[in-house]
Amino acid sequence: MITRRTILKTVLKGTTALTTVAIFIGLPSWSRASSRMTNRLRIPEQLKGTLKDGVRHYDLTMQKGSMPFLTGLTTPTLGINGDFLGPLLRLRDGENVALNVTNQIGESSSLHWHGMHVPAHADGGPHQLIENEKTWQAAFKVKQKAATFWYHAHLMHKTGPQVYRGLAGMMIVEDEESRRLDLPSTYGVDDIPLILQDRAFNRDGSFRYITHMHDIMAGMRGETILVNGTASPFMPVTTRKVRFRVLNGSNARFYQIGFSDRRRFHQIATDGSFLRQPLETDRVTIAPGERVEIVADFNVAKPVKLVHIPIVPQTGGMRGGMGRGMGRGMGMMESFDSQPLDLLEVRPEKSLKAASPLPAKLTDVPNFREQDAVKTRRFVLDMRMGPGMMRGGGSGERFTINGRAMDMNRIDETVKLGDTEIWEIKNDSPMAHPFHIHDIQFRILDRNGKQPGPEEQGLKDTVRVHGGETVRIITRFEDYADPKLPYMYHCHILEHEDAGMMGQFVVTA
Repeated sequence: MITRRTILKTVLKGTTALTTVAIFIGLPSWSRASSRMTNRLRIPEQLKGTLKDGVRHYDLTMQKGSMPFLTGLTTPTLGINGDFLGPLLRLRDGENVALNVTNQIGESSSLHWHGMHVPAHADGGPHQLIENEKTWQAAFKVKQKAATFWYHAHLMHKTGPQVYRGLAGMMIVEDEESRRLDLPSTYGVDDIPLILQDRAFNRDGSFRYITHMHDIMAGMRGETILVNGTASPFMPVTTRKVRFRVLNGSNARFYQIGFSDRRRFHQIATDGSFLRQPLETDRVTIAPGERVEIVADFNVAKPVKLVHIPIVPQTGGMRGGMGRGMGRGMGMMESFDSQPLDLLEVRPEKSLKAASPLPAKLTDVPNFREQDAVKTRRFVLDMRMGPGMMRGGGSGERFTINGRAMDMNRIDETVKLGDTEIWEIKNDSPMAHPFHIHDIQFRILDRNGKQPGPEEQGLKDTVRVHGGETVRIITRFEDYADPKLPYMYHCHILEHEDAGMMGQFVVTA
């Protein structure tokens, strides 16, 4: 079993200084994906649930499996209702749901509904353990604006390896507003889920996970890109407009997505809601745990690729990128995702079905007023990367929030139901961290005192905090209080979460 102690021992082995760490992890052996995309994109099965006595039931089984990701090799995997990843769950705002999760993977796990506003007992975090051969039910009323969400394993110290092996899937919530909008909405035709993941493989085809110090410090990255569990994917399109729901399901990799011909497209949504209006752009950055929805136009029968545009750090930040330069060590640690990658080849057919123009307005995004905030909480993210860098009396903690690593028996923050709060997240480490808060959706107030860009003006549950940056977010805690069962907040680089960069809060009446 991989524990935080094991991870930290691995981190410290052979490490003497920050520069040594930076140089070592700054030189991973990545290669660009093949220019020839050869496998048709898998589209996850869609589950709409079964309505019984006013409750919509979804049955999910976590199970072992295998997949032929690489030619001539078979990879042992985990999946949900299948060999790798899980079905897409379609939910409706206002409905009561019951998600029945059976664990058959041979070890304990959990299943978290990332971005969903749910009671603490239904959150699916580390406290909602599902033992092997047991079934757990999460029952709640859906209270969300229309958006793209996801679910994934969230076991203490083992989130990283279990998600890496396949325990994740996408969720879509619809509401009355989304059903009225004239947007591409035919699942698998012009409304396409894209779960982006990168994986490393051993010679025998098995997943390679944490074999070097940089796999922990930088987070686990791999040289093979999978989209919906498909390597080197292509998809034919039959309509002029296609909506892509993009989920960064990677453990650590950041993506800056665009098209190979630099065509412009429209971003229409963030993690938890539509934007107020479509945003025309040619690229969008998405950190682990984040989601975006984009709509692209295809008007000629010429293939084009969705690609990862290299992220190159610059002093003072960059467009959609990973932040501020703070010397040699930080510059190298912020350059992990600077290689171009092919993600998906789109092949328009010769005859394409016409599509309506995008609506001029999509939604009214909830606005939490700063003057209504009753409290500002401060969170400092830190990575202490070598014996010579130790502070705080040599505690041995390396991945921390406010100087402390995660402790299941400690409540870090207590929030009052109904309060509006500002959370100020400061990144004192030499790399960007995606900061995720369970239960709520928030708005970003500012980054180092400057208003966020239009691409971040929707509801969010995960926010990139660049090295050396301070981000303020605002939210209101509504509906659910439980003084005993906590929610989590954590870095969504899963190896950092597993190693301690996580905390807990309760909401009290």
